[in-house]
Amino acid sequence: MRTVWSICGMCTVRCPIKVEVDNNEIKWIEGNPYLLGGSLCARGAAGEALVKDSEKPQTPLIRKGPRGSGKWDPVSWETAIDYLATKLENIISKYGARSIMVSTRGGPWQDMWKAFCFALGSPNYTNHDSACGRNIHHASLSVYGVGRKGFALDIKNTKHLILFGRNILASLGVAEVNQVLDMMEKGGRLTYIDCRQTLTGIKAHRFFMINPGTDYALCLGMINEIINQNAYDAEFIEKYVLGFEELKKFIEPYTAEWAAKECGIKAKNIKEFVSEIAQQKPQVIFHRGWMLSRYRDSFYTSRAIHILNVLMGNIEVPGGQIFTKGAADCQKKGPRNFSSLVKKPEEKRADGVGWRYKHFDAGPGLFHLFYDAMLTEDPYPIKALICYRHDPFTCFPDPEAQKEALDNCELLVSIDTHYSEFGWYSDIILPESTYLERETPIALKKGTKPYLWLRQRVLEPRYNTKANWEIFLLLTERLGLKNVFPFKDIDEIWEWQLEPTGFSIEDFNDKGFIPLTDKPVLYDREKLEGKFKTPTGKIEIISNKLEEAGFPSLKPYESPCRPPKGKYRLIFGRSPVHTHSHTINNPLLHELMPENTLWLNAREAQKLGIKEGDLVDIIADSVKFTGKAHVTEFIHPEVVYTVHGFGREIPYQTRAYNAGFADQKLMEGLLQRMDPVGGGLCLCERFVIVRRSSRNPKRRVEL
Repeated sequence: MRTVWSICGMCTVRCPIKVEVDNNEIKWIEGNPYLLGGSLCARGAAGEALVKDSEKPQTPLIRKGPRGSGKWDPVSWETAIDYLATKLENIISKYGARSIMVSTRGGPWQDMWKAFCFALGSPNYTNHDSACGRNIHHASLSVYGVGRKGFALDIKNTKHLILFGRNILASLGVAEVNQVLDMMEKGGRLTYIDCRQTLTGIKAHRFFMINPGTDYALCLGMINEIINQNAYDAEFIEKYVLGFEELKKFIEPYTAEWAAKECGIKAKNIKEFVSEIAQQKPQVIFHRGWMLSRYRDSFYTSRAIHILNVLMGNIEVPGGQIFTKGAADCQKKGPRNFSSLVKKPEEKRADGVGWRYKHFDAGPGLFHLFYDAMLTEDPYPIKALICYRHDPFTCFPDPEAQKEALDNCELLVSIDTHYSEFGWYSDIILPESTYLERETPIALKKGTKPYLWLRQRVLEPRYNTKANWEIFLLLTERLGLKNVFPFKDIDEIWEWQLEPTGFSIEDFNDKGFIPLTDKPVLYDREKLEGKFKTPTGKIEIISNKLEEAGFPSLKPYESPCRPPKGKYRLIFGRSPVHTHSHTINNPLLHELMPENTLWLNAREAQKLGIKEGDLVDIIADSVKFTGKAHVTEFIHPEVVYTVHGFGREIPYQTRAYNAGFADQKLMEGLLQRMDPVGGGLCLCERFVIVRRSSRNPKRRVEL
């Protein structure tokens, strides 16, 4: 029996884990006891089933029929890499390197593929974030000058946590959930805001069920009431904030009474809430959320949430928002990354970010805007797309519209552990080993107590799959980039990464990570000058960059569109059992949740003649699905809800095949509908028809 320290890969939280293994068989998996106290969620516990699942790519596959036909030639790695490299070389020869686009799922190991993209000579690296946190990121930049990961939330020590649709107990990042439970055990308060009741809302001390799409209205009403009750941190605002007087003037019409009417709640409850947090500040956190791609004003909702935090003065205090710290804050040097070996090409991006859309952070840009370049070849053609652990057909709306654009590409590549919807449509699939069968490069985990971490290989691969670094090195060598990335194996990569840090790979053996400090690092709250990277160096309620780009910093509120008669707004969320589409076919997790359902308000269901468990048709223009109804009083009558990730159409995945329905396939016409200021897609702006399905059994009367 041996112990291996590693990192879970069952979701994007990536919890550190401890694995007991014997004779290439897993005997036990638990959360790293030094970081998580041994805690692990159901998904993490199902990691072994992922390894043993045979319904995933077992060797490289090259398409031999039409795209999406499911006809594949199994090939060797040598053949696959040569095929891919030859295709890339031909495309570069005809259209230039800029015609290649690389996308990843994001996270600490995306650097490898970003460096690969830049080494080829293309600026077109991107990721999934326009369907996730782009609005939050851009809003954070506009207020603080730092991105959405620039602050750690000290939830454990806060006195009041406020969540706007952040179903924190079901999204289930183990460390974060533990913090919430510890906070509540110490007497902290939890307020939850949503248009349906959730696992988190049930545990909350206060629940506001608001009209769908009115989050921004509630934020404005709260800001108004905070100012009217003098419940803000005047000293902090005087020292660090610009634009407070403009905010006071702007907010005058948006009273608690106005917000209550717009949101469908009671004004006295808003006032009582503000009176409560007035006594608890600065240990009050308005959670910025994780995914805020929902409505056309979600950027301003996010910006208002940031402003609410500013009014609490909760920055760089225990129980508040704390600047994430890196190696330099601990008087240490961090590990090298692959991007340090290459220079980012100066060519303008095909998605227009940074030149056509100057107010967006260039970073990974916005994936969905590349589809225009594929269709129009403006500003230039995009002819190859490589997706590493990213499935745009599941991540983004309207897969049929995506296919129309992608058919103008000469090469589609999927690098993944499982069959994705995009992979099924691709020209070549390179199978990555599961997270328990691969190592990863070293990464720096920023936070109040930063540390170095890495994933170590627990098992030898069961099938003919390879780790991400192995695929990377094979491809760069074949393309003549060995002089840029001069590594032969993971040991050389680790040694090169660690060289400036003074640590060695053996230093991971004791705990599975290398702490860079023993105690949380906090800046002096009285000396935060220079920490806010805005043009003025202050927290900007009135953003210079937004105003220069022609956008208001404080946008007047507009009521959301109500569903037409006979239709409902489609919203979606997550389950604590599954990670979007990644785990739907996992044998153990499938048993726990084999399909999704459509949540429907009980009164609306009665009008439609729908009962619990009935089959219902969900219709959006040309797309129709049939699924099971979940009838409940705990959802707003104007919306229907489902868990995202189901409705997969890959026959090789027998458990997930046609199980449930896919919300993104109902989102016809939403592929380019985004918040114009934040860049996040408007994923909750689709109205659907719901009716009792004719597929329900008919009652027969025997005479």
